Amino acid sequence: MKKRKNGKVSEKRKTSLNGIQRKLFRTQLILIVTLALFLGVVGTLINIHFETEKRDRNLQNVAEAIAQSPLLESLRETTDPAALTEYLDSLRDTLEDIDVISVVSSDSVRRYHSNHELIGTVYDGTYPEFQSDSDGYYATTDKGPSGTQRRAYAAIYDADGSYSGFVMAIMLMKNIQSETLHTLLVFALITVVAVLIELLISAELSKSIKKSLMGYEPDVFTAMYQVRDNILESLDEGVVAVDRKGIVQFINAPAAKMLGVDGEIVGRPLERVAGDALTHTLESGEKQFNLQEHSLGGDILIDRIPIKDEDTVVGAVGILHDRAEYTKLMEDLTGTRYLVDSMRANNHDFTNKLQVILGLIQMEMYDEATSYIQHITIVQRATISKIMKAVDEPAVAALLIGKTARASELNIRFVLRESSYFSNSDLHLPTEALVTVIGNLIDNAFEAMNEGEEYTEQKELLFGIYSRPGAVLITADDTGVGISPEDLPHVFENGYSTKGTGRGTGLYQVKTLVEGLGGTVTVESQKGVGASFSVSFTQKK
Repeated sequence: MKKRKNGKVSEKRKTSLNGIQRKLFRTQLILIVTLALFLGVVGTLINIHFETEKRDRNLQNVAEAIAQSPLLESLRETTDPAALTEYLDSLRDTLEDIDVISVVSSDSVRRYHSNHELIGTVYDGTYPEFQSDSDGYYATTDKGPSGTQRRAYAAIYDADGSYSGFVMAIMLMKNIQSETLHTLLVFALITVVAVLIELLISAELSKSIKKSLMGYEPDVFTAMYQVRDNILESLDEGVVAVDRKGIVQFINAPAAKMLGVDGEIVGRPLERVAGDALTHTLESGEKQFNLQEHSLGGDILIDRIPIKDEDTVVGAVGILHDRAEYTKLMEDLTGTRYLVDSMRANNHDFTNKLQVILGLIQMEMYDEATSYIQHITIVQRATISKIMKAVDEPAVAALLIGKTARASELNIRFVLRESSYFSNSDLHLPTEALVTVIGNLIDNAFEAMNEGEEYTEQKELLFGIYSRPGAVLITADDTGVGISPEDLPHVFENGYSTKGTGRGTGLYQVKTLVEGLGGTVTVESQKGVGASFSVSFTQKK
């Protein structure tokens, strides 16, 4: 069922991806084709317009140049028509854009024409009107012997300034249309190629956007983004996310408060406010939890989690914890754990006592059973009451109650010294560390008293815990086998034990924790008599 459900989700996402891609592609296709056609048409029209102006200027320039030739100063008196024909033929051959050149004298006789058969014939076409054109030349569209044409007129004046005829530089309309068609084909081809290139780019862009949205519709993605922000802002932990370059992409209010950020930090390097807190994660891609990063100070713990795209690190997330709140939570959990241990030890001791009572009843020793019940009730109540009054720390009290029950099972008399009193408000010590130290000291004493085989007196552990403002003292005196003078200097070494291999870590852990909290631990012992451990903490001024 699970696989089928995942399959449906995957199929749904795939369909969503295709839907997004189709919408983007269709929209981009319309925009691209419309824009390409618009630019193509406008570009073609502009090009045709400029080509027409260029053609007219070229025709006018050619006509004017011929009209100013010395050979045409006086068309009526020209004595060498062959020279004129040769000159204009050679000129015509050098002008690729000119189809026809015609020279008409003022008596309407063609003195020259590119078609030599028309030389000497009467010109019966449209006569130019130079009076309306101050420049003496202009271009127009007209019909001639060769068909529709674009022609430019230029007036010919003799040496005295008298009008003696005109020159026509002509380009046939069919050739003009051929050039225009060629221009249209070139622009059409460029437009088609541009559309194809833009469609390829559009397809790649659609895929990229589709991947960026992870298959979600934009409105759904926006809603998810807002929900994410609301969730992250509601957390007590600080959350800060950076990209692969260490630029902050997100930071919630608790993180900004912990880091002391005043103002907008998104889009800026994280190192400005948090040093290299996430640099190691960006470089190594390793997950790390509950670290005390020096760049954040001693009051903040950080979880560092890399963000990966397949196997590439593309960013990192830092989850910031207030050390004080974190420590308090650990202490509360530790107290609960030791309370459970205490209940288990008392349950075991209570089971033994029930078995004694059951045996007395089965032997019909009812008075003895009654007396036994009254005795253990008084002892149990007195022991628990004494510990609860002396120790104002639930986790430590629970530990001592549990150890009392354990001592009873081992036939050890556990005595809490009368003057004992402890309050964590006098000198705050981490509860977890405190119960570890006390637990190891008591367990070490139990083991020492269980080593000896010849005991003529009751085995006894005297435990004391004292506090006053700025100081705490813990003592544990047992009547065990004691420690020999040669072993005494080594009791706090890691792995050193006279009880065999794999031992010798309890007292080493005690010394490490105590010194880590700025305290001291000492031991005195006499072989065959017992040992006395003392732990003290003093507030630094």
